[in-house]
Amino acid sequence: MDVWGTNAYGAAWSDTEATEGNPQAEEEIRLMGVMSRHTTTPDVARELSRIWHETDVRGVLPSVQAPALLIVREQSPADIEMTEYVASLMPHAVVAQVPGNYGQDEQRPVIDVVRRFLGVERPAPELDTVLSTVLFTDIVGSTQRQAGLGDRAWKDLVMQHHGIVRSALERWRGVENDTAGDGFYATFDGPARAIRCATEVAERVRDLGIEIRAGVHTGECEIIDDKLGGITVSIGARVSALAGPSEVVVSQTVKDLVAGSGLIFEDAGEHELKGVPDRWHLYRVVS
Repeated sequence: MDVWGTNAYGAAWSDTEATEGNPQAEEEIRLMGVMSRHTTTPDVARELSRIWHETDVRGVLPSVQAPALLIVREQSPADIEMTEYVASLMPHAVVAQVPGNYGQDEQRPVIDVVRRFLGVERPAPELDTVLSTVLFTDIVGSTQRQAGLGDRAWKDLVMQHHGIVRSALERWRGVENDTAGDGFYATFDGPARAIRCATEVAERVRDLGIEIRAGVHTGECEIIDDKLGGITVSIGARVSALAGPSEVVVSQTVKDLVAGSGLIFEDAGEHELKGVPDRWHLYRVVS
């Protein structure tokens, strides 16, 4: 990013060389330099580049059920290979190669490709799965606390806990899927909101003299009787079980998806999750 905003950046981006007698290349390089200067500052460009390189969504691409069109320049073999790899991870993706550099005078091939893609009649995929983030929470040491307080006082405490959880779910756009005793299972359309919801609950319930543990995972969920289930939900529950008092633990998938959100994590190591294949790398959210 040391050349951001300069003609050298334009040359690197366009893969062309400004030579005397090639005014088109010179103009393209000049315009790219101007556009980069007008887009953002070098420090922001460097940070965006870091976020892009740290973001890995390969784990969730197989869950994309919508038909997808990936367009790539036909004169860029490296880009074609990368695009075809991404498409191979998506169940309903196609790759279209087009000429040119997507300039104003070269938009027709792109438009034609998009029109053909939209005009293809194909059966819509059955929506029996959905990509979602799952959150599990429960009160730490609930049995001992219930024995010490007695049933009446424990019930009052649990109801206050439920009020805090439901208030946070509403604020962070979570959907309550199930409640069993002092535990909650909720889903979110974004992992960052699930994490912030969990950390808010963990902080607020301390005023009640209790602590919770929470686990967050993102993946493809099966729709079963209008509720979300499947292996993703099981993984979320197993991740939650490994959290300590007032801890929010997330899977590697979640950590990768929230790169750039400002959330901070510490390594919690690799773990075996009961009933789930392989070992899973987990992270703790740092408040």
